[in-house]
Amino acid sequence: MEKLFFELASESRLGILHKLKEKNWKMNALARKLDLTTTETFRQLQRLKEAALVEKQPEGKYAITAYGRLVLQLSSSLEFVFKHKQYFLTHDVDQIPQQLISRIGELSRTKLLMGMIESTTKSSKMIGEAKQFMWGISPEPLPAPLNEVSKQIPKGAEYRILSPQPPTKLPNLENRMLSEVPVIMAVTEKEATVSFRFIDGRVDYAGFSGNDPVFLNWAKDLFLYYWNKGKRT
Repeated sequence: MEKLFFELASESRLGILHKLKEKNWKMNALARKLDLTTTETFRQLQRLKEAALVEKQPEGKYAITAYGRLVLQLSSSLEFVFKHKQYFLTHDVDQIPQQLISRIGELSRTKLLMGMIESTTKSSKMIGEAKQFMWGISPEPLPAPLNEVSKQIPKGAEYRILSPQPPTKLPNLENRMLSEVPVIMAVTEKEATVSFRFIDGRVDYAGFSGNDPVFLNWAKDLFLYYWNKGKRT
């Protein structure tokens, strides 16, 4: 493993792998694309070949191997966590199911919203624009004023809310209760937001938001994991 990590611990080698993931390249064209010298590109390609991450095609182009493609795909989780190191130093993800932690790289195309106002404004906008469904996990019971919101739910749309206390009974909403919710989130057919608690358990609305289909699938799987644990009210 240390040999593999060593080969990935290079900006130029990672750049080469990412480019070869898109398509096959000849060495000179690859060097120009990455602004590297041909000597440096040749040296890095040789190292990647020895590590079985790339291979040279008969026509002279270089291609990423199936093994290299898999390694690059799995490394996206580490890249995402490293990019947001300061956030994960203070936020708890231990309660998230392991199968979703291993897929955390699927959040790579999200945007980190650090302000409470920015985050709650985004969630409110999502709820108002949902046409097919809106699933949400809230750390508190739903406030009574949402009764007005429930009247605006499009006919046929599916609204689900999970919270730690019996929520307010509202028409057009399905409610479940879960004593401890480690995340705050909202998911619609278009977008999703997810926020993790601080390490000391305090609620924090800073979190990740996006509309990438891969992230949406991750968010839906996370919501359904907790929804299936919830108690019907």
